[in-house]
Amino acid sequence: MHRLTPEAFSKAEKVPLVVVLDNVRSQHNVGAVFRTADAFLIEGLCLCGITCCPPNAELHKTALGAEQTVDYTYFEHTTDAIRALHDRGYKVYAIELAHDAVTLEQAICSHIAGQGVALVLGHEVFGVADEALELCDGCIELPQYGTKHSLNVSVTAGIVMYAWANEFRA
Repeated sequence: MHRLTPEAFSKAEKVPLVVVLDNVRSQHNVGAVFRTADAFLIEGLCLCGITCCPPNAELHKTALGAEQTVDYTYFEHTTDAIRALHDRGYKVYAIELAHDAVTLEQAICSHIAGQGVALVLGHEVFGVADEALELCDGCIELPQYGTKHSLNVSVTAGIVMYAWANEFRA
């Protein structure tokens, strides 16, 4: 099945993408994000605020061990994570519906090769906190055509990680 061992995973070239979870309350959503980050060789995660961290039995149910392979850092405040990422030269974008948001395709097309990017995903009900939005370099939205105008946070994370990884490997 061509699966990497944990040792090979740690040495593999990662997609220069960090996913920031801003107060994501569901442990199952967090676990799903870990598992997807592992699947697409994402550089790492920032877990912020009430977002749970490993070790956690509920997180493990959906991560299925990916919490042991994917690098993560915990920040009490999402704003501190964004500042730390900016200090490391990353462009930071919120995945959020906003008047000035660009589509995911536009964001990927304008991405500068080799520059690290971080994507902030917010709380399941309230989205990305206003104070975090103010520090972001912009907003990215996923166009939606049905009656609902939101997706589950782990589904959204999966879409953006797949798209970014796909472009990185192109």
